[in-house]
Amino acid sequence: MKTPLYPSTILMTADTVGSVWTYALELTRAVAAHGTTVALATMGEPMSDEQRAQAESISNLTVYESEYKLEWMDAPWEDVEKAGEWLLQLRDQVQPDLIHLNHMSFGSLDWGKPVLAVIHSCVLSWWRAVKQEEAPKKWNRYSEMVRKGLQAADVVVAPTQAMMHQAGELYGPFKHSAVVYNGRGQQYFQFGRKEPFVFSLGRVWDEAKNISMLAHIASDLQWPVYIAGEGKHPETGEAMELDNVYFLGQLTNKEVTDWLSRASIYALPAKYEPFGLTVLEAAMSGCALVVGKTESMAEVWGNAARYVDPASADELRDAIENLIEDEFCRNIMACRAVKRSHGYTADQMAQDYSYLYGQLVEAPVSVTK
Repeated sequence: MKTPLYPSTILMTADTVGSVWTYALELTRAVAAHGTTVALATMGEPMSDEQRAQAESISNLTVYESEYKLEWMDAPWEDVEKAGEWLLQLRDQVQPDLIHLNHMSFGSLDWGKPVLAVIHSCVLSWWRAVKQEEAPKKWNRYSEMVRKGLQAADVVVAPTQAMMHQAGELYGPFKHSAVVYNGRGQQYFQFGRKEPFVFSLGRVWDEAKNISMLAHIASDLQWPVYIAGEGKHPETGEAMELDNVYFLGQLTNKEVTDWLSRASIYALPAKYEPFGLTVLEAAMSGCALVVGKTESMAEVWGNAARYVDPASADELRDAIENLIEDEFCRNIMACRAVKRSHGYTADQMAQDYSYLYGQLVEAPVSVTK
């Protein structure tokens, strides 16, 4: 049998403002087993002290930091152009075997190397799911740049079949495509002694995560609701104060892990969540799951979660209250979540990506001049 050809060095992009950071570090740690080193080019915002410490703890990782705007931010295109020039300079400096992009518009750069681009989420599919309409014209340039980048990539990856279907519809056709489910290291999460409270994680004002609906029905629940995230509006600074809701502010990873280990129920009635790393972390921690009924969530969690219409506060309240009142059912759902989470490990994710990397490294790449 032919030994797989693993890349010795990958140039990967990541941002510091969302879950792509967690994904990139998890994948980097896991591909170390294949002898692969990762040069990580960060954008968006400076790394936090915690992010810097995380990066420094990974032996096969070198971080190259920048603060260029990301493609979905306001008026980003001058920054995106500069970031592209910087990335090509990094390519010359690092001499990677392949390019792994977590930002789609860079796919059309003249890399001269195999390019894998991941569509974790996108503005157009977000708009459809959250606003129930097509994105306004101000996003036309974004759409064109993302389409151009994805169509230029040698392979496009999505974290679910549902996301891949939307990507193909919005930006296709692609040269090649593959679905690789995200993964986390089970060793970071523990199934602790469960306590009577509901937990959620995210910005309460994020329309897609829809946590504000959970906050508003909390007064009808027998158990308290704890939310890891700010309860203050990002623009007005006004604090949301609701009965039976406790905002914990920004927590460290260790603090989140502790809360998840004790939470009996994890609720995220999201309107848009192409994979949902926080839901996976909750499942690995033995929480019963209540999530928004979306194609991606149903694909990932099957019968291991309770689904609610993200537009129905009544459904959310009833689903949580039923689990609070029925301990046997709650334990069954928690066990199902744990079992299902075993299919989404960092090692499995790395194995799937390494297979794609091997195919790209072995394939001849046409260099555009």
